[in-house]
Amino acid sequence: MIKSLLIANRGEIACRIIRTARRLNIRTIAIYSAADRQALHVQLADKAVPLYSVGKEAFSATDTYLNQALILEIAKAQGAEAIHPGYGFLSENAGFARKVSEAGLIFVGPSADAIAAMGSKSQAKHLMSEAGVPLLPGYHESDQSTATLQKQADEIAYPVLIKASAGGGGRGMRVVQSSSEFAEALASVKREAKAAFSDDQVLLEKYLPNARHVEIQVFADSQGNCIHLHERDCSIQRRHQKLIEEAPAPGLTEATRQAMGEAAVNAAKAINYSGAGTVEFLYQDGEFYFLEMNTRLQVEHPVTEFITGLDLVEWQLRVASGEALPVKQDEIKRQGWAMEARINAESGAPDFLPSTGAITHLAWPQDEQVRVDAGFRSGDRISVYYDSLLGKIICHGSCREEAAARLSAALAQLTIVGIDHNASYLGAIVDTAAFRRGEVTTAFLQKHHEAIAASLATRAMSQPQTRAAASNTASLTSHAGHHAGDWGALNAWRTQQSEASRRYHLDALYLSPRFAGGTPSPATSPEALSGAGHAGEAQRHIKAPLPGRVIALQVKAGDKVEAGSALLVMEAMKMEHTLRASHDGVIAELHCNEGDMVQPDQLLMELDA
Repeated sequence: MIKSLLIANRGEIACRIIRTARRLNIRTIAIYSAADRQALHVQLADKAVPLYSVGKEAFSATDTYLNQALILEIAKAQGAEAIHPGYGFLSENAGFARKVSEAGLIFVGPSADAIAAMGSKSQAKHLMSEAGVPLLPGYHESDQSTATLQKQADEIAYPVLIKASAGGGGRGMRVVQSSSEFAEALASVKREAKAAFSDDQVLLEKYLPNARHVEIQVFADSQGNCIHLHERDCSIQRRHQKLIEEAPAPGLTEATRQAMGEAAVNAAKAINYSGAGTVEFLYQDGEFYFLEMNTRLQVEHPVTEFITGLDLVEWQLRVASGEALPVKQDEIKRQGWAMEARINAESGAPDFLPSTGAITHLAWPQDEQVRVDAGFRSGDRISVYYDSLLGKIICHGSCREEAAARLSAALAQLTIVGIDHNASYLGAIVDTAAFRRGEVTTAFLQKHHEAIAASLATRAMSQPQTRAAASNTASLTSHAGHHAGDWGALNAWRTQQSEASRRYHLDALYLSPRFAGGTPSPATSPEALSGAGHAGEAQRHIKAPLPGRVIALQVKAGDKVEAGSALLVMEAMKMEHTLRASHDGVIAELHCNEGDMVQPDQLLMELDA
């Protein structure tokens, strides 16, 4: 068994790995950026080493958790025998895995070759086709010219999904509804892919509007054994990022479960896989199609652990140490039902802006059948430099109904003060009749937004700490709700909206973070934000609604723009946000450059009517 382990990650996953390693008597070494000096994973580890030198503080992921040379240097200096990459950051970086092995250390994960095989989604599609795994219609070839991609998208027929070939975690993806939208969406995906993955190659897939996202947890060892640990449903998503996951997937026949499990094992065997991995499928109308394979442990792995009674991090460490899988396929039993909700630092619907700042009070729910995987406590600060995940609440029940009821109650018990969070919104989703019936698809949030609004209102009024805020917000939106379309009811219950987000409404700007349909929410239209729609000084000054980095300027001084035109793109907490003009006008002056870090309310540009 491995004796000393460096965890090349942060937050809740680093804490999760440390706790399992401690139980196995493995010495743990944490690394941290200047923003994470007081982080929980730093306090839990046996040893913690900064990813910067004295007088040269480093905050960004590029300078810290993605600094391969520095991480390897620390691992050697601290006598680490192995490196666990967690998920995110370097977990699916074939080059890093290879460097770890070449340094004489153990990479807790698959081989560099296996990561590379699935790291390119285009290559993965070809491999899966050869292995007999069903694929969606699409384009996965090397010609990346805009003309070729446009032509292929037109032939596939809209809606079409543009996806970064090297992407993951919901980043670098856009749904395009028509040919006229394609060029702008392609440019956005390529820009985001280049920034996030250093690779702007994309692939195209037919978008299934009523699909379900069903994935299979696979595990393999170095002796050639490979099994699956049943399926999970991750269909409840926003911007292609999962919000609620459950295991098993509701409504599947046993024949479909078996077929998907066999296909997932075949996919893993096709690349001589070793360790934990997830094979993701889209499922619609009784058919399933290969989506991608994530060559790492995933955020939602606790629901699989709950229904199998296994510790998958322990399995990772044992397999990395050369041990064989401890059980055979027919020994993997499924017990009860589990659900997980991802708690993110973000404002309420419909804009879901990232929230940063100090957590003045945090109390996670307490229950024997409730598990909390968290990396934050009272007093911690949420930084703009990393993603918005605070932690996960996972609940188990003897059946789906019991698990859902337990999750709803746990989300109501969660208390976070000082920053915005999405627990009430997640609870509202779980409380809808459609969710309780298991009618989950990737379009769930759009299809059932009125029901979510109603249950969100009910939850708000049943929790004393949110009643005053709900009342204030309701009175604010009552006179303008007719402008907000179907989102009007939900807009009235934005009880946890940050001050920066409120100011953004008064500035009559609107953000277009590309919800799954590829268009801005009706509630964030210029009319909804400006009430009567009059032009004024607030509309002239385009200000940053949240802290982040300007990654693309779409206009220059003197340009004429129309209402809804893209002005600039910001990146905050691993998501892109497009600021658009609230009215027709001319760009009078720019006050920012590409690459600038900006703060809330910072003047970015001026727009004359």
